Amino acid sequence: MEIAVWTLTSLLMLAVLVPLVPGTTFILLGVLLHKLLLPHSLSLNMLGWVAGIWFAYVVIDFLGVLVGTRVFGGTKWGMAGASGGAFVGMFFSLPALLLGTIFGAIVAERYTAKRTHRESLRAGFGAVFGFILSTVGRLACAFLMIALFVYAAPWPSLPAWLQWTS
Repeated sequence: MEIAVWTLTSLLMLAVLVPLVPGTTFILLGVLLHKLLLPHSLSLNMLGWVAGIWFAYVVIDFLGVLVGTRVFGGTKWGMAGASGGAFVGMFFSLPALLLGTIFGAIVAERYTAKRTHRESLRAGFGAVFGFILSTVGRLACAFLMIALFVYAAPWPSLPAWLQWTS
């Protein structure tokens, strides 16, 4: 039973490596399942820290593109267009995600906010800059969550047939 729980937890944590999957949410689910199935293995304090880092991830994910667009001169229309373009692009591939973010901000700035070509391009590249920064922040949160779990969880003892003999 214990090895099955560890396997499930590990698989959920490896979801962070799959593009376009909310990896930190799967990490949090893995830690929660681990705590529910093996209650003695993790403290509530550690669970709270992992949940807090997950919340930081949500904030970083939400604000990254918005702040990037705004810093580069975009309006609320550019931020909305960047978010909509990213949403559409995420169903295709990573390049489509980046292009959708750029084009969403540019089109929204140009046609909805009636901005110049130059202002629209700045907002589009600001959206991608924010997206890249938020991606770095999301990865940092994911690896911090995994490191906390690895540090806090007691490792299972392997069955005799899996142990190295000397």
